[in-house]
Amino acid sequence: MPQSIAYSHSGGIAESLVGDYLRDPWSAFETLLGGLRDVVVAWGPLLSPAVVLVIAGAVVARSQWRRRFHDRLTTDARLITVLAPPTVDPTGAITVWSNLVGLLRPGWRRRFSGQPHLVFEFVFDADGVRIHLWVPGLVPPGMVERAVEAAWPGAHARSSPAIPPLPIAVPNGQHLEAVGGELRLARGEALPIRTEHRADPIRALLGAPVGLGPNERACVQILARPVAGPRVTKARRAARHMHSGRSVTLVGRLLDAITPGRTPKQATTARTSDHQSNLVHAALDRAVVEKLRGNQFETRVRYAVTTTVTDDTTATETQAVRDVLRGRGHAIAGAFAAYSEHNYYKRVRLRRPLTTVAQRRLGKGDLLSIPELAAIAHLPVDEATPGLQRAGAKAVPPPPGIASVGEQVKPLGHSDAGHSRPVGVRVADARHHMHILGATGSGKSELMARMILADAEAGRGVVVIDPKGDLVSDILMRLPEELGEKVVLFDADSRSRPPVLNPLDGKDKTRAVDNLVSIFSRIYAASWGPRTDDILRAGLLTLTAMPGTPTLTDLPKLLTVPAFRQRACDQIDDDVLKGFWSWYDALSEAGRAQVIAPLMNKVRGFLLRPFVRAAIAGGPSTVDMEHVLDNGGICLVRIARDALGIETAQLVGSIVVARTWQAATRRARIPQLQRRDSALYIDECHNFLNLPYPLEDMLAEARAYLLNIVLAHQYIGQLGKELEEGISTNARNKIFFTSSPEDARRLARHTHPRLNEHDLSNLGVYQIAARLVVHGEERPAFTAVTEKLPPAIPGRTKTIRQAAKVNTLRPATETDREPERTGQHPADPRRAT
Repeated sequence: MPQSIAYSHSGGIAESLVGDYLRDPWSAFETLLGGLRDVVVAWGPLLSPAVVLVIAGAVVARSQWRRRFHDRLTTDARLITVLAPPTVDPTGAITVWSNLVGLLRPGWRRRFSGQPHLVFEFVFDADGVRIHLWVPGLVPPGMVERAVEAAWPGAHARSSPAIPPLPIAVPNGQHLEAVGGELRLARGEALPIRTEHRADPIRALLGAPVGLGPNERACVQILARPVAGPRVTKARRAARHMHSGRSVTLVGRLLDAITPGRTPKQATTARTSDHQSNLVHAALDRAVVEKLRGNQFETRVRYAVTTTVTDDTTATETQAVRDVLRGRGHAIAGAFAAYSEHNYYKRVRLRRPLTTVAQRRLGKGDLLSIPELAAIAHLPVDEATPGLQRAGAKAVPPPPGIASVGEQVKPLGHSDAGHSRPVGVRVADARHHMHILGATGSGKSELMARMILADAEAGRGVVVIDPKGDLVSDILMRLPEELGEKVVLFDADSRSRPPVLNPLDGKDKTRAVDNLVSIFSRIYAASWGPRTDDILRAGLLTLTAMPGTPTLTDLPKLLTVPAFRQRACDQIDDDVLKGFWSWYDALSEAGRAQVIAPLMNKVRGFLLRPFVRAAIAGGPSTVDMEHVLDNGGICLVRIARDALGIETAQLVGSIVVARTWQAATRRARIPQLQRRDSALYIDECHNFLNLPYPLEDMLAEARAYLLNIVLAHQYIGQLGKELEEGISTNARNKIFFTSSPEDARRLARHTHPRLNEHDLSNLGVYQIAARLVVHGEERPAFTAVTEKLPPAIPGRTKTIRQAAKVNTLRPATETDREPERTGQHPADPRRAT
């Protein structure tokens, strides 16, 4: 019964209020206001402090939550410097922002922990413009970088710790003057801005700050985060209100409710009666639908211009500086007029522009579709954009199968595309030999030094020929101390006695003579004739037929001293050689001087160098190249051309190459499974490949003998046609540093289609284009960055040189000694004269 009474009582009150409103609406409204006033008067003093505290607490809590979330974003944030490729794909920006929609978190997580945002920045100074992408620390490393490089092929994305886009700290006695602003959509955010342009729309933006002074800086930021759910629903609701003629904002709808005027239905009818107006609104409707049907980003656009002025600047001068900055700010803001269509940007003053720009904080913003965002945040399409630093060669990831690290891997560097990882070439694949080409200062020596150190530490025999000196110096400063006793060091700049590598010493003397004659004839090809060749060959064969150890210092004596020549002829049994010396002795003194003059001036010029006379003609060899290759020896030949001269350095280096090759061919008597990998590194290789047989044959045989040959030089023009073809075909591992356009056009045949001639001629410092052999098969080309050498170890060079002295006087192994050196033959007659 009481319940039914309550129901009827409530119903009576409701009917009474409705009846009063229908009879006299204004009186009913006054009664309601009076009742509310009584409630406020009665309960206001008690509830208002609590309400104020609740509201203030909510505001503070929300502020603290936003601050903590922004702190999480800035922790470990990184700044990606984007270098535009030579040709920019206009659709690349749409691809980038479409991929970055993947940063969108689930709805529940967005509500409780927020949504990270990105910042696309144009930073201007007197040198030009730089393009950055600020990425919060919550975004996984590499995600944005890979999206950029995938969308714009050839672009480079390099990450570094985040710093403010504009300077905040200045030297003492100076302070900063800055102006800035924000650009907000002037109409409802459901209406789109212009996205289709005949020319690049940011052309005006890039041109606005042209002519900045040395202390002036400017920055334009586009802050964006992907949104969905309630944020997009709000925009669609606003679009429906706009379509029906109602106000989009809450304040506008309240004013519409209390302000007399046409109803939405009447406004719609009036629009329908006007055909032209109907077409306009239909176009707006289509534009809104087109914009809101895709993924959306919440955005803000900010700009700031700053300069430094001294503290003693007068007020008039300071005002003039501000006027200049304000004018540059107007120019930047005016550049966004190109996006005006159904919607447009209006300018809003930005307080504390430097702090706001440096914080990169995104609160509430304007909704933009991906095409709209791509229109304002993209790489410049114009190829001639002034002041824009562009990427050189595009970064290409290594193909599957490229080795990484290990004892059986020679290091090359780190990949510079995709996930960075070490790359190298397997020792077994290095047997196919390596061709390294690059301009001076591009990094060839450092790459070779790393490979040499890796070989030495792994116990593989190494022979290094360095015509400049820096390569050997780098190795000596970093070689492990325990390997010092394995080092054989030939240093033309050193005053110490060098080891001896006699080119005429050893068992295979006929082959040694052929090598030496070939070396002389190729180096002195411009002034070499058949008679000179005949005299040198006969003289060397005669010396090697005599008992004892032949040396080049005996050749002038053989040609000019009759008594010595007679004793030599008594030691030979070859009738052909005897016939040559009979002809030679039959010549007059003047005739002999004339025929030997072309040879004597070359041999004397060679032997007049003290280092050469000691290292090449100093008696029996103290270096056994076979022992070096088979037992992990380290033979370093430092023959700087400024110390020896070009031709003499070529002779010495060629002799070392010839002796190394002779030692390698002796491996034929060793079972293949027992042969150890070794390597021959030749810098400026075109100077030292002067052997009497084709290079392609040498490379093919060297692979069977497990001798890996690394050939390095600067440009293709240094090679003759045959030498170029031999290296191109048989040195299958290719490492190219930056090269000239002419060379790049020819080298691109090895790297096409992944890398073209533009890439090869625009490689960065220490960046390489590599095409390697993997398990016997050539793989596609890729790019990498070589690593710097580890720091030099103080005092290590002196320690290694001291340890290497043990190999200076140590005789070669017994297997290389001739019987006469063990006392089985009479004393050397050459020493008696």
